[in-house]
Amino acid sequence: MTTRCSTYRSFAFAIVSSVLCAGAATAASASAEAQARYKQEMQVCNSGQSNQDMATCRTEARNALADARRGGLTAGAPDQLQSNAMQRCSAFKTAEDRSDCEVRMRSTVQGSVMSGGILRESVTVMPAK
Repeated sequence: MTTRCSTYRSFAFAIVSSVLCAGAATAASASAEAQARYKQEMQVCNSGQSNQDMATCRTEARNALADARRGGLTAGAPDQLQSNAMQRCSAFKTAEDRSDCEVRMRSTVQGSVMSGGILRESVTVMPAK
């Protein structure tokens, strides 16, 4: 009986240890990725290729690194991003404006923030009167 309990304890300890080690390895990998991204962002800041002044760029890079270390920087799932876009359209009071906004959120996107803005375009054909 004692041997069986000891075996179960050893087995349970091995499972818990492996889970903790896997978690630590994942955290170390995420931290290494965050550090690499930080270095890349700082290179962009220092080269002047950012669309921000150097002080703001460096501050944003440091803040992003801190958030990544806390686990706060994650890419949203595509369905979550689409849901967020649709929620922005709820600011429109009329159903017609809200509907037009939702169509724009599903339309093609041109441009980038770096180039000065994102253009969302939708075309509505109106019959001649």
